[in-house]
Amino acid sequence: MIRPAAGIRLDTTTSPTTQPPPGAGSTQAARSDIDAILTVWLDASVKAHDFIESSFWQSQLDNMRDVYLPNSDVWVFELNAQVVGFYALHNNTLAAIFVAPQQQGRGIGKQLLNHAKQQRNELHLTVYKANEPSCRFYRSQGFTLVREQTDSHTGHTELLLHFTAQSATRKQRR
Repeated sequence: MIRPAAGIRLDTTTSPTTQPPPGAGSTQAARSDIDAILTVWLDASVKAHDFIESSFWQSQLDNMRDVYLPNSDVWVFELNAQVVGFYALHNNTLAAIFVAPQQQGRGIGKQLLNHAKQQRNELHLTVYKANEPSCRFYRSQGFTLVREQTDSHTGHTELLLHFTAQSATRKQRR
């Protein structure tokens, strides 16, 4: 089940009338989601980015909790009442999408990405070039390369990728 995460940022625009009906797959999340989200993020980041010291990811925990997540729309994937994945949107940027390492390869990332695509008509994201599995995943999901750039935090090359619902629709028609 994919549902919005609450307790990360106060959303004063949400009211009971804007929430999906019970059983529709989206309900407001509990405050305890933040710890699970951070665990998924850290574990998946260390695994996916073995070319970057794990201490770097540890050093970013406070920023994730206090800066990045509160400024994003965050959705979690729950399996057996446990958060096993999430994504974060900041405007049209897919700022994060992570699945717990032990749950990877089961289609959860694809479900999260498809859900994110339903939230926006276009998405941008960056991914480290050395993270080849993720690069292949995003390209297989309709993202195209905009440019290569250097991440100022790590010095590693990252790819700026772009997706539009329009280009995906055109591709399906061919």
